[in-house]
Amino acid sequence: MRHVGASIIFFNNQQQLLLVLRDSIPTIAFPGMWDLPGGHVESNETPRECIVREMLEEIEVNVEGCQLFRVYEFSDRTEHVFMQQAGFDLQNITLHEGQMLRWFSCEEAEQTRLAYGFNEVIADYFSRFGQ
Repeated sequence: MRHVGASIIFFNNQQQLLLVLRDSIPTIAFPGMWDLPGGHVESNETPRECIVREMLEEIEVNVEGCQLFRVYEFSDRTEHVFMQQAGFDLQNITLHEGQMLRWFSCEEAEQTRLAYGFNEVIADYFSRFGQ
């Protein structure tokens, strides 16, 4: 059975999006790389339930009102990518997974190799909603 994931693009009024720096643990996938926040859909939940659960667990942010951006069929998984406007100050976010959060401009995100092939997702997002 194919793996199913759920991730979210947080964007702010400055046309930036939020990325998380993954932990540098050698046994995890893509250690020390920038990534979209998200996680694996469990067998008893929908992708929307997953992203709500993951964001509460990882950064203590409720994303119940997020919108589905697009579903991607990658070679290793099906990824449900949600989006939500967010103007939060990163100093006020409690990070439970990963090393740090950072806002990225379109140019910065495009020049950064992202985990799980998310560069394609970011390019699609900025081509649809501008820079």
